[in-house]
Amino acid sequence: MTRITRRLDTPTMRCVTDSNCPAVFALSSGDVAFIARVAPELRDALPSGSGVGDGEDLVVVPRDVLISAGWTPPTG
Repeated sequence: MTRITRRLDTPTMRCVTDSNCPAVFALSSGDVAFIARVAPELRDALPSGSGVGDGEDLVVVPRDVLISAGWTPPTG
C-alpha cells in the first residue's frame, strides 16, 4: 500500500484553518502527491496530445509551493 513518507515543500502561513493548504508530498512508491486546486476550466486549453483521463484531475499548484519543494522554474 502506498503511503506518504514526507512533506517536500515548506509549510507557509497560508494554511490557517486546515483548508486551502497546497502541499507536495513524497510517496513510498516514488511518486509525488499534491494538495492543490482542481481546475476543470483549463481542460479545454490543454495542448494537442494531452488529456485528463478517468480518475484524473487537472490541478493548479501555486508556484511558491513548488519552489519551496525544490522545483526550479523553467527560464524563458
